[in-house]
Amino acid sequence: MPTFDQTLAPYDYAFPPSLIAQRPAKPRDAARLLAFDRKTGKTAEGTFADLPDFLPPGTLLVFNETKVLPARLELRKPTGGRVNVLYIGEAKGLIQVMADRKLELGAILAADGGEKLAVEKHDGRFWFLRPQFSAKRFIALLEKRGRAPLPPYIKHSPLTPSELKREYQAVFAREPGSVAAPTASLHFTKRLLAKLRRRGFETAFVTLHVNLGTFAPLSEEQLRTGRLHVERYGIDQKTAARLNAAKQAGRPIIAVGTTVMRTLESAAAGQARLTRLTGETDLFIREGYRFAFVNGLITNFHVPKSSLLMLVAAFAGREPVRRLYRHAVRLGYRLFSFGDGMLII
Repeated sequence: MPTFDQTLAPYDYAFPPSLIAQRPAKPRDAARLLAFDRKTGKTAEGTFADLPDFLPPGTLLVFNETKVLPARLELRKPTGGRVNVLYIGEAKGLIQVMADRKLELGAILAADGGEKLAVEKHDGRFWFLRPQFSAKRFIALLEKRGRAPLPPYIKHSPLTPSELKREYQAVFAREPGSVAAPTASLHFTKRLLAKLRRRGFETAFVTLHVNLGTFAPLSEEQLRTGRLHVERYGIDQKTAARLNAAKQAGRPIIAVGTTVMRTLESAAAGQARLTRLTGETDLFIREGYRFAFVNGLITNFHVPKSSLLMLVAAFAGREPVRRLYRHAVRLGYRLFSFGDGMLII
């Protein structure tokens, strides 16, 4: 019986740490783009500014318009020491966070503006804080004093906290709720979106709020059950009708990011039509999955042994993806959240 490490081994690859991007390309659409055609096996290269040249006629691009919360917050302990917390969510009036150090149950933590939160309970990796104000005000506190919830591999960014808060956000972000960015969206500028529309490509927007699970290593249980972390998604009726009409007409539906892929495939539920327009999904897309709705994918280069890389391998084939990643590393493509990207059609 294969071990846990052996199960993930096909999704591992080597790269020099210098390829981990610490800031986005400037301008964003100057990021490199590696295009791959699944039918012919051919590749082409350019930048995201060239994306309209690589898209099939009639393409409808689907984006995730979730807005990243500045979810990292520094609080002061009763002893005067500092603790950094990462906001995860809210449940029954309590604020769920991860903390960079141990907390004392019952302790009162204070923000720099004087707002106070009591440490209510501890459960595994998570702490639960009871704010001494409405829980809704906690989001306002994050917006005022929070920092961008960057992934752990971005350690040496030259950007200031305010610059990171701006750069770790899509230009079309609208619906607050994510604790991580849908990173394929970070390549798009208003200029590129306008260029796509001038060239006759339609765009549509859905929402999936990205949670901590996008950073978490895969567990044996997830591999055994075939279910991932739960994330909330939503598609409005008009958007669903447009997407269903495009699908019925045989037009290519291209997901901008793995979060959009997960949203559309969850809403399709194995059919070539979106029917489950709102809800929670724990869909784990890996090899053997049968794609029902999406025809193409725009995505970044992902962390080894991650569920995101497994999704890309399921869509494009494991061996082709391994070759594409070796090619990208050899040519110095920038990796991960602020890095370069791929178009797979």
